[in-house]
Amino acid sequence: MTMWVFGYGSLLWNPGFDPVESVLAQLPGYHRSFCMWSIHHRGTEENPGLVLALDEVEQVQCNGLALAVHSDQESRVLDALRERELVSSAYLEKQLQVTLADGRRVEAVTYVIDPCHVQYCGGMDLEDQARVIAGAHGGRGSNAEYLYNTAAHLHELGIRDPELDWLAERVRGIRA
Repeated sequence: MTMWVFGYGSLLWNPGFDPVESVLAQLPGYHRSFCMWSIHHRGTEENPGLVLALDEVEQVQCNGLALAVHSDQESRVLDALRERELVSSAYLEKQLQVTLADGRRVEAVTYVIDPCHVQYCGGMDLEDQARVIAGAHGGRGSNAEYLYNTAAHLHELGIRDPELDWLAERVRGIRA
């Protein structure tokens, strides 16, 4: 059994490991959005940023990338992902079935938002999201750069995300 990881945000452009295989994939029942306050990586407790998370929503799907982990690196990769993604327990680690572009179905380690966590902020207006993202900076850098990198990599992969496109344009305007 190959260990797969589902990437939908920064894992698209910074997985932290060299995947054996990268395949476009769809995850049913989840929506990618800036629904998590970031107090570590892209903001601080005093000036929180926003990061992408998967919010469970019926009758939608998230398009992303399934990343296969080399069998002799699975333990190391999982430990590194947990250190990175579970820093504040706002994400839940789940094994979810994704459908790969070639039709295969695999279980993938997937980080989804805990809607009961204090960092959850689902439903925030896009304009408010843009203002937060434009002004936040954390331990891993600018919140705006996180948005720009993710939007650019989605484009490179041929994945359309109108909300992220709108946010990238609006944040550039705010920062100009």
